[in-house]
Amino acid sequence: MACVFTCSSLSAIAQNQADVWLTKADRSVLFAKQAAKISFNVAKNNLPTITVNDKETYQTIDGFGYALTGGSAQHIVKMSAPARAALLKELFATDGNNIGVSYIRLSIGASDLNEKVFSYNDLPEGQTDLTQAKFDLGQDKMDVIPVIKEILAINPKLKIMGSPWSPPLWMKTTYDARGGMLKPEFYDAYAKYFVRYVQEMQKEGIPIDAITVQNEPLHPGNNPSLLMVAPDQALFVKKFLGPAFAKANIKTKIIVYDHNADRPDYPISILDDPEAKIYIDGSAFHLYGGKIEALTDVHNAHPDKNIYFSEQMVVEQPDAADIKIVNPVRRLIIGATRNWSKNVLEWNLAADPENKPYTDRGGCSMCQGAVTIDKDAYSRNLAYYSIAHASKFVRPGAIRVATNDLTDLPNVAFKTPGGKHVLIVANSGKNAARFNISFNGKTLVATLDKGSVATYIW
Repeated sequence: MACVFTCSSLSAIAQNQADVWLTKADRSVLFAKQAAKISFNVAKNNLPTITVNDKETYQTIDGFGYALTGGSAQHIVKMSAPARAALLKELFATDGNNIGVSYIRLSIGASDLNEKVFSYNDLPEGQTDLTQAKFDLGQDKMDVIPVIKEILAINPKLKIMGSPWSPPLWMKTTYDARGGMLKPEFYDAYAKYFVRYVQEMQKEGIPIDAITVQNEPLHPGNNPSLLMVAPDQALFVKKFLGPAFAKANIKTKIIVYDHNADRPDYPISILDDPEAKIYIDGSAFHLYGGKIEALTDVHNAHPDKNIYFSEQMVVEQPDAADIKIVNPVRRLIIGATRNWSKNVLEWNLAADPENKPYTDRGGCSMCQGAVTIDKDAYSRNLAYYSIAHASKFVRPGAIRVATNDLTDLPNVAFKTPGGKHVLIVANSGKNAARFNISFNGKTLVATLDKGSVATYIW
């Protein structure tokens, strides 16, 4: 009887206290668990209040993470085995101070953060391979695939999204990695290309949970890139890619758009086509343009389809005195999930001190990694800390629950599969804030310096 009483008493105490993980703008605290817990009580006061209501629920969360570009993998795979193991454990394990990244985006072929452009079926101009007999994962076997295998050994439930920047050049209207369009006569061959990608990665022990049809289909100036307008993407999905996946019994999700929030009409127009819609799981977004609320517009137009946030570059000056963590947490972690996104992915996982590699003629020279790798040493950047505040605690299967949004205290809350509650708060105001967190009739009083972010767990 004594053990039962003691255990239940401890459980009650735990439910009345919240752990706090904090990042301060002045870098005096960087994603650190605070020694003192905060206790809930029934006392009343007149402070601003964030009310968490877990009876009102929204979308299920798939995870938080980064793009593992070819360049990221190139740096990681060159680290010594002990240094690489330490880095990957810190990123993908959930115990201790590790941050528990649970979702990764891969490029299907090269992205602009590869050393050079390639596809999995490169042929001389004028040659074709309609059956994908010459398909080969090629360069990815040297870096991306070995790194992903090590990550999967740490977290076998990691979700992986694949996105192409360009088809093989022989399929395009111009034999050039930049721009051009997919020739209609190669729609079928390109659908087979996606099928082979999923199948060959599965043979490597790497399950692809989802693919997007085209990264940034309205940005043909990148290297590599492709212009794919909405009617063409709808046609490709409904007549070629969807049927090809069905024929091959591929369960990998098909996600459309994968571009900025300024064109919600693009995914809506595709989902308005019932022939295309049957094959589509949802839409993916970036936020280099538009407003994050556009994700809700797409959700409202097609509430039976999912929303994803697949990319945003997050950059800081390496020698900056302050860490501007409120911006990505407010806009992405809070903004995307409050607007129905099942995930948040930042761009990208790793680079060197010069942000290399990147392709010539259009690669991104300013794309900083979540970590900067210099041989076996690595340092943590803004993207690392902004994702960490969600990824460690909001595990896959968590459900977003209702909170009220305060002007200077943007926030979002979740209930985890294990029954815990997680509230992420950013202080975007001009002063330190003292406020209540209210849950089930009890209240705790929290303090958050301006420019700071805290995650509360109870």
